[in-house]
Order: sequence, then C-alpha cells, then structure tokens
Amino acid sequence: MSLKKHWEGVYNSKEFSEVSWYQATPKVSLEFVSDLQIAKDAAIIDVGGGDSYFADHLLDLGYTNITILDISKAAINRAKLRLGSNASRINWVVCDITEFVPDGQFDFWHDRAAFHFLTSEKQINKYLDVANKALSASGKIVIGTFSDTGPKTCSGLPIKQYSESSLYLIIRKWFHKIKCIHTDHITPFNTIQNFLFCSFKKVTP
Repeated sequence: MSLKKHWEGVYNSKEFSEVSWYQATPKVSLEFVSDLQIAKDAAIIDVGGGDSYFADHLLDLGYTNITILDISKAAINRAKLRLGSNASRINWVVCDITEFVPDGQFDFWHDRAAFHFLTSEKQINKYLDVANKALSASGKIVIGTFSDTGPKTCSGLPIKQYSESSLYLIIRKWFHKIKCIHTDHITPFNTIQNFLFCSFKKVTP
C-alpha cells in the first residue's frame, strides 16, 4: 500500500478524536508561534496539517496567510467541512511534502508529527531541501517529532525517533537551532507520547 492510500484509509475510517495525534488545542505549537514573534501577515505553512486544529487557532489569532499541506485529501476535506466559511481563508494543498513545489516562499514552516514518518536518508534530505527552498531568508521552522523515548511506530507505520542532538545533526546544513523542548502528549486513549519540538532559523550565506 502506498503512503497516500494508507493515510486516505486512516482519515476515511476514523474521526479525528479517534487518532493518537488529536489535540483540541495545539498548545506547544502556538507557544512557538508566540515565542518566535511570527507576524500576523506572515506566510505560514503547516506541513501534514490535514485535519488538525492548528489552522483554526491561527485564524482566531488573526493570521491571514495560511497554507495547509497534507498527503490525504480526505483529511483536508474534513478540515474544510469543520471550518465552514473560514475554509476559504486558507490555501489547501494535497501533496506529498517531498514532492512539493511552492509557488512562493514562506516565513514560517510548522510540522507536528509528519517529519518522523520519513525514515530514509533520501526522504529526509528531500524534505529539508524543499523546506530550505520554500522558506524566505529570515524564515523560521518548527518541527515536532517523537523523541528517543517516544513511540517507535504510529498508525501502523514505522517512524524515526530523534534526540535534540540527532535532529540537529541532520538539519544543521540548512538551519541553525534556536530552541528545543521535550513535551508529553496525552492521546485520546490516555497513553503518553514524548515529543521533541525544535525551532530553527534558515542558514543564510
């Protein structure tokens, strides 16, 4: 089964509150937005954002230039349905992030729990190359992944765990580290998943 078919199957068979990554309020992500002082008119992309509530909160905070990218059309369709008329305020992209070719550049790149599904060096390097080209010279990026004490699989797929040092080792060619934190995510099933969240700024010549 292809990755796209896998995720279409997940979103066609489960409600968002029935998946482990469900968050009614993405508190950590929103704190990074605040800490990094992302401007209200900044071009923002949420990678793997699908049916998450991150976009809802950004709209409530007054952000005006939001792109949501997800490999699953079903996830995006569900988000559109939930947002109603507000869905027209968002740019929606159905695409594998490693194949994404943006029309312009972004000021802020957000990824909670998509990056760790890339398990090969080729996939990881392609993702980071896309992110580097897609970000403006002063662009910032936040990546949230399972930590080295977090789960080893998710939704029936293998993932790649990261420590602060191992994540920075592969990303430092493209980005300088700003801040890293560990946080526990409580799933709808009352299990605990430890995440590593790191913010970076683009390396400029």
